[in-house]
Amino acid sequence: MIISYNGLDHEFDEGVNSLDILGQLDPDARKTALAVRLDGEIAELAAPVSRSCQIVPIFGSDPDGLRILRHSASHVLAQAVKRLRPDAKLAIGPAIDNGFYYDFDTDEPFTPEFLAQVEKEMKHIIGKNSRLERFVLPKEQALELMKDEPYKTELINDLPVDEPISFYRQEGFTDLCAGPHLPNLGRIKAFKITSTAGAYWRGSEKNKMLRRIYATAFASKEELDAYLKQQEEALKRDHNKLGRELEYFTTVDIIGQGLPIILPKGARVIQKLQRWVEDTEQKRGYQLTKTPYFAKRELYRLSGHWDHYRDGMFIMGDPDDESKECFALRPMTCPFQYQVYLNRMRSYRDLPMRLGETSTLFRNEDSGEMHGLIRVRQFTISEGHLVLRPDQLEEEFRQCLELAHEMLDTVGLWEDCSFRFSQWDPANPKNKYEGTKEQWDEAQAVMGRILDHIGLEYTVGIDEAAFYGPKLDIQYKNVFGKEDTIVTIQIDMLLAARYGMEYVDRDGQKKTPYIIHRTSLGCYERTLAYMIEKYAGAMPLWLSPEQVRIMTITDRADDAAYALKAKLETAGINAEVDSRNEKIGFKLREARHDKLPYMVVIGDKEAENGTAAVTKRGTQESIVMSADSFIAQLLKEIECKDRSF
Repeated sequence: MIISYNGLDHEFDEGVNSLDILGQLDPDARKTALAVRLDGEIAELAAPVSRSCQIVPIFGSDPDGLRILRHSASHVLAQAVKRLRPDAKLAIGPAIDNGFYYDFDTDEPFTPEFLAQVEKEMKHIIGKNSRLERFVLPKEQALELMKDEPYKTELINDLPVDEPISFYRQEGFTDLCAGPHLPNLGRIKAFKITSTAGAYWRGSEKNKMLRRIYATAFASKEELDAYLKQQEEALKRDHNKLGRELEYFTTVDIIGQGLPIILPKGARVIQKLQRWVEDTEQKRGYQLTKTPYFAKRELYRLSGHWDHYRDGMFIMGDPDDESKECFALRPMTCPFQYQVYLNRMRSYRDLPMRLGETSTLFRNEDSGEMHGLIRVRQFTISEGHLVLRPDQLEEEFRQCLELAHEMLDTVGLWEDCSFRFSQWDPANPKNKYEGTKEQWDEAQAVMGRILDHIGLEYTVGIDEAAFYGPKLDIQYKNVFGKEDTIVTIQIDMLLAARYGMEYVDRDGQKKTPYIIHRTSLGCYERTLAYMIEKYAGAMPLWLSPEQVRIMTITDRADDAAYALKAKLETAGINAEVDSRNEKIGFKLREARHDKLPYMVVIGDKEAENGTAAVTKRGTQESIVMSADSFIAQLLKEIECKDRSF
């Protein structure tokens, strides 16, 4: 067979593995490669090559290589835990974006002391440089091999009867796994256990809570050290920690997971964002709506959500008892806003109809997905639906993207966003998507042309579409690298017909409109979380819940301080007075800790002259100013939504 490498062809016998091929063609690559691509398909180094192809080594700098390395490291973690705690039952251990984890069923908690022992044992296992050997068994033999591992047998039983089942063995440890893996464990050059957590088996609260160990691994110690340093910085910015410390939000066990309490500071930021979004949308021709938080199941049946989204909804009543009314909290607003359009017959002159709403939504997210304000079960979004003629689709889509750009750029998030063209997967079960292949091909072709005309750089996400149409997902990563959608713009050519939405066109004929589902700023809670992380809690002046803190040196300055506060509030500026009987240095340290945009000090001299000593965040120098000059400066910065400091 002919193997092509670096543009040159070489002849090899069939069945030789990639390790031996690289050994002859590139000995250095053989030492450091983690896997290979054979005509673009990822393959293990130890697997035999049976056909002519192009071979390309995969190194630790390649995300696919890093994923394979981490997956192999998860097997080492499982082996180490089983050696130290033989009664622990194995669940799953995948590679994830920033490392890997493994879930175990064990009664004893994973203490810091035990984790230190696990790390030591992992180093011992890796030091032996054992091979990872793949073998395949029929289902019956696979069940016999894993008879003492109930979670593995459950996974095996879920597989088709006639499907061969693959395992990997290293020394005396064997794990159920599809691979691919490293040829030997010595290629794991650096790893670190990072944390532990609880996790329900298969992510369902109905199942047993398991114990999870998180870790990470890299192809070099230098990369691991750089990652750990970055993680230290991320911890300082983590909204789940910083947002609580600065009192933006809290959670309470008796209220429930994924149901945060937004404290006054956080509520004020969201209020400012919401007012700005609604005012901006109104200037762009949006009509404001206000619709119910829940509805009868019949509404969701008509839209398709009952069939496609029921498991993610909070349902009130027996969903299967047709003799009684059943209601559900809304997971999205589209079926409600359609009723605004349907209130009377529409003409082509009425289109586009742009409907916007500050929508509170409810989604029954899995417990394992909850994270601070980023993943919650009740949240509020800047939701909107545009009903339009086909000839208006591209321009309205473009304007939706321009609006999202304006919003995200103003709050400082746009520069870190990426874009995903989320499409359907025709190979998926039919009940996941509405419509025909022809309808989906048309919708995706239209959206593809629009994105290409705009010149937007994007990746394609197969099987990421909504059940009724393709979408543009604007993605953002939190400080730990976990990516979520922050804004979405969706094209819908299906649901208008289900609701009987029509308009009378120029020719007098009734026609079915298209719909764009979109958000402009997205979820307010998630945006607040990302802004806390982006600015490390130091909110831009225009959004800061407390924009100015006035501190007095002596009680003789109290009247002047409160007079300044009154002037600031009359101008629409949020100000507080700290007149406590404390040293001014102590007050200033507290104000800096609270990351306030402006700190004002008033002593006897300032009170007498009607001035104030003003210090801007990030500086040490104070400037003596009159109240009017200070207010004028603040209003200018607020008006232009300055985020330069």
